[in-house]
Amino acid sequence: MDFAFTDEQEMIRESAEGLLADVCDCAAVRAAMASQAGYDTNLWQRLCSEMYWPAIHIPEAYGGLGLGYVELAILLEQMGRRLLCSPFFATACLATPALLLAGSDAQKQRWLPAIAEGRVRATLAWGSGGGWSQDGISVAAKAEGEGYVLDGEYAQVIDGHSADLLVVAAWTAQGVNLFLVEAGQVGLARQWQPTLDQTRRLGRIRLDRVYVGPEAVLDASWARLQQVLRLACIGLAAEQVGGAQQALDLSVAYLQERQQFGRPLASFQALKHRAADMMLQVECARSASYYAACVAQETLDPAGDPKVASELPLAASLAKAQCSQAYFHCAAESIQLHGGVGFTWEYDPHLYFKRARASESYLGAPAWHLQQIANLVIGEQA
Repeated sequence: MDFAFTDEQEMIRESAEGLLADVCDCAAVRAAMASQAGYDTNLWQRLCSEMYWPAIHIPEAYGGLGLGYVELAILLEQMGRRLLCSPFFATACLATPALLLAGSDAQKQRWLPAIAEGRVRATLAWGSGGGWSQDGISVAAKAEGEGYVLDGEYAQVIDGHSADLLVVAAWTAQGVNLFLVEAGQVGLARQWQPTLDQTRRLGRIRLDRVYVGPEAVLDASWARLQQVLRLACIGLAAEQVGGAQQALDLSVAYLQERQQFGRPLASFQALKHRAADMMLQVECARSASYYAACVAQETLDPAGDPKVASELPLAASLAKAQCSQAYFHCAAESIQLHGGVGFTWEYDPHLYFKRARASESYLGAPAWHLQQIANLVIGEQA
């Protein structure tokens, strides 16, 4: 695989970096955190209508730009770097892959153009926040007439309280399947849940005899849902790389500015070593992230290489474990290198620390993913 960006990818990176540096500074993030929606709705519409970011990896046949998962990872890295508060991750990394992998052509034609244009915000409700297994699916779908009746509850659904469309995992008599539930349907109750990471909203979803017709039933299974979750892991890993990079950048800038004994802190060798260790963590995480993004692209591309696509379980767990560990290490070190002000509200390191801790546990903690890697490697050797 060639890990060098093409000219087009470099242009995407530069435009995303420049725009987010202008519109998503510290003050903007804090204002979004305190808002009712949890993000700047005007900025979200601008990202959709001017930049077409939700459309980036949606095929052109469904109103998208037809680019790949690497391009998506480039955007996510810059979003993670600036702690962008938006429904982008839930829409692009959770709901869109579910529709791409399990939706019928009619379902894709109905929903993907609306997602690409920013008219629909979507998310996936599937289970608990940490790890994954079929046991985490707590909604039951009972056949009734031509459709199904859904009953159950999910907590920790990213943007679940505000999404226009929910892709809900539920048990049927045949096994796990996915269903499309629109906001406002009778029997659907949603509530925002306060959490450690105020830059990303989580919601509790309650379905009380919610009826969905046959047009809302996807063609999925537990294996297909696992694919969707692994793709989401890769997207989250790219975000974590951006956050780790910014934690390093904030620390270096502070060490160069702050002085002790008449010298900048950056001149002390022990602190240089700590910053160098952070940089090593970031670079290893970035390599794992973009390798996994290349594998994800082959998985989503109907004409992709099946051999590369088969590496998705290993690549996703590798990226999630490495990037989670790197982000938390860099965020924790950033607080230490800032000294007493590192965890005060006025400085930013605590925001990255909280995002690092929250994203570390979501979609599986590093230890869980390392166990999956061990199982996969042992399985190949057997």
